[in-house]
This record gives sequence, C-alpha cells and structure tokens, in this order.
Amino acid sequence: MRVVAGRRPAQDRDGSAAARAGARFTLALAAGKEAGTASRMLGTGGGTCFPGTVARRIDPRVLQKAAAASGARKVIVSGSNGKTTTCRMLAALAQASGLLVTQNRSGSNLLHGVTSAAVQGTGLRGRMAAQLLLLEVDEATVRLVAPEVRPEALLVTNLFRDQLDRFGELYSVAGKLAAAISALPASATVVLNGDDPLVASLAPEAAARRLYYGIRAGGSGGQVPEHAADTVRCVRCQHPLSYRAVHLSHLGDYQCPGCGHGRPPLDVAVTAIRPSPGAGAEITVDTRAGTFPLRLPAAGMHEVYNAAAALAGAMTLSPGRPLQPATARDALAGLRPAFGRLEQIQAGSRRVVLAFVKNPASYNATLREVLRQPGRKHVLAAHSNTSVDGEDFAWLWDVDLERLVPRLASLTASGTRAEEVALRFKYGGADPALMRVQPGRADALDAALAATPPGERLHIFAGYTPMRELRGIMQRRGWAPSWEEQ
Repeated sequence: MRVVAGRRPAQDRDGSAAARAGARFTLALAAGKEAGTASRMLGTGGGTCFPGTVARRIDPRVLQKAAAASGARKVIVSGSNGKTTTCRMLAALAQASGLLVTQNRSGSNLLHGVTSAAVQGTGLRGRMAAQLLLLEVDEATVRLVAPEVRPEALLVTNLFRDQLDRFGELYSVAGKLAAAISALPASATVVLNGDDPLVASLAPEAAARRLYYGIRAGGSGGQVPEHAADTVRCVRCQHPLSYRAVHLSHLGDYQCPGCGHGRPPLDVAVTAIRPSPGAGAEITVDTRAGTFPLRLPAAGMHEVYNAAAALAGAMTLSPGRPLQPATARDALAGLRPAFGRLEQIQAGSRRVVLAFVKNPASYNATLREVLRQPGRKHVLAAHSNTSVDGEDFAWLWDVDLERLVPRLASLTASGTRAEEVALRFKYGGADPALMRVQPGRADALDAALAATPPGERLHIFAGYTPMRELRGIMQRRGWAPSWEEQ
C-alpha cells in the first residue's frame, strides 16, 4: 500500500526542489548531514540533535522548507508519556503496509532533534523519499514544530504532571496543545486519547476532524483513580469525576455527576485484554475499519494505550486502503521495545532491565510491571536535574516506592540528585543497610551489578539523562546495541 497525501512539488527546470528553496537551504542540508556523520564517528551523540543545530544555524527555515518540499504525509505524536513507543508502533504499522518512513527514532524530540530527522531524511536536491514523516515532539515544543511541518495528523497520547519547572501545570501544557490543534486545517485529523479527560477536551471548536481512542474492555480496571492521578475533576465545571472504570492513573471511562460531561464515543476501542503466554498481551481493538486482534510483545496497560494510539494513528494514513488485521498483528508482535523502555540487556552473567521513568504515572506503571515478576529486586535508581530532566523532584514523593521496598534486595542511588533519591527510599521504609549512594554513573552501574548475584536481574529506574548515560556505558562495553539497531 502506498500513501499519496497531496501532490509533490512541481519540478523546476533543473528538477531540484532545493533550488527553488534557495542555496541556503541546500547548504543547510549538506552541513547538517556532515555534522551527523561526524557526530556518529566521534561518538558524541549519534547524530540525533547536532545536525539540526548546525542546519538551523545556516537556515532557520530548514525544517519548514524540507517539510514543504516533501510529498510525504506528516504526522506529529505528542503528550506526556508513551510518545516513543507509540511512534515505533505506528512506524511498524506503516512499514508493514509498504510505506517508507522517516522519523526521529531515537526520541530526540525537541526542535533541533526534529529538524535533524527531517534533514537526514531529505536529499541534497530537497526531496524526501519517504511517504511518511513521523515526528515525536515534546509537548512544549509542538507550538514551534507544527507551524513549520503543517501536519496532516496530530496525535496526543495523554497529559500527566511532568517537569513543572519547564512545562508549568497541566492546563498550561493543554493550552499550548489546544492552540496547535486550533491552527490545523479542516483537512487535518487530530487523534486524541478519549480516556484522558483533559486530552479529550482539547480545542473542541477546532476545524480539524477528531478521532478518539481508548479502552472499553470490561473488568480491566477499578473505579477509583490512584492517589497520584492528575485530572480527576471535570474540565468544564470542576466537579469531581465519577469513573465506571479506571485503567491507568486518571485514564478511563469517566463522567461528571455535576454537568453530565463524559468520555466521548470511541472510534478506536480496545474491547478485550488477555495475558499472552510467556510475555506480553493479546488485545482486541474495534475500529471503523474492522476488528483487529493484536499481540503486544510487552505487557502493561500503558502498552495497551500505546497500541490503541498507534492503530488510531494508522487509520489516518490511507483512508481509502485500510490496514489489514493480519498485517497489523504481525507488525506489532515482532516489535522490539524502544531503548530504555523495560529494555532487556545482558551484562555478563547478569541481566539488566532498563526503565525510563520521568513522572509519577510512568514510574508507577513501570513498578507494577516489575512487581508482577516474582523475587526480590536489585535496583539502581538514577535521577538528575538537568534542563532536559527538570529540576523539580517533588513528583518523586508521589511514586509508590512503598510497594517496591518490601521486595528490595539492594539499592544504588545515582545521578546529580542521588542523595535525594536515597532519602525518598529511606522515608519509604528501605533499610539503609541495603542502600549505597554513588553519584557517578559508571561507578554506580558497577556497584549495582556487584550487588546483584550472577543469574539475577538488576532493575534500573532512570530519568532521561542518566538513562542515556547508563545505556551509553553499556553500549561501549558491548552489552547493548546502538539506538539505530533497536
């Protein structure tokens, strides 16, 4: 199946879209590509952000020009959690349908990382060979990227409390996303998580078509949001919401007893969730294009939401030629997890489980999956206060670490906030005799592995920067593949 989303630019006399965009554009593309090659050769970041930085210095409109010169369908995925995995799933569905995809696969989702993906996917003559330009975009950066890319579809996964010092509170983030949605033309589609009260209510007067996804499976959740849930009041009248089912944090089937506002009808709905033999889950998803029985390689309600989001996104790619259920099942069943998303890494005689956690919702969801497995847990918890990670660590006190503590076998705290991490575990009831504080990432990894007996697992819970640092160490030691190989 091939997607044709609008006409490709008319050919200039020399056949070059870059010529029409100008010499500066061509120079920016060339310099960006060279910067990416140099970055990968020197091992200074894998070329995920630096090419965009260089290219934008030469031509600040390089992303806009690359997108405008491309006939590819353009899809943006944003939200607090699940962006990287949703993009990987959506890319797999698109590729299984025969589409060539360009994306920022590494998860570098700020403006320069997004620009890097576009630069690397565009030839020096200004053409992008891909039929789909799929971009994971940080929720605070959508307002910058969307006007330049002009996407045909914008997908929002969820909104959770995250990096309050950078994003502000939830309604501030929602306002920025709503503004981006409002600017979309009537020909575009906005794909929203109908189970998230705030996401489902974004920009109700926008001209773009709306497509809602969520979970309608009976018996898959309780009726009371967890204590760290964020959006538990009606977005219209602020009355506490009532839930028929809660699936994850504040996500579920909700209704307001005050004004009657509730979850919108779902266009893509997960109607059954069953454990899969060995690992993962079997789910059934009903859509307007038919019923999709899918196998997910990883378990967890967050993975179910990611799959539903990806399938909903796939519905926007080629309305005339819908995705086939068997194709979708094969595409997702063989998908490996994104790096740092409960990624399994063999480190000599020990196995490392690397988990990227950045807010209460993601941490609690990860803990639930880790604690489903029997046995005591050896843990390396690493968090830093960089501008990318956020400086506010108050959210750590809303993580249910008390559930982990009774099964804690050893704990190594690391990162620039190692002492604060250790203090949180101590107040959670952890035995100080089981704890060690080691700020340096390499030393912390060695200490945590030494405390883990051969044949057992070390679970690493880490924020964005320490996750990449620790994985980089394991990659250099030959334990983990590069992100390009994932």
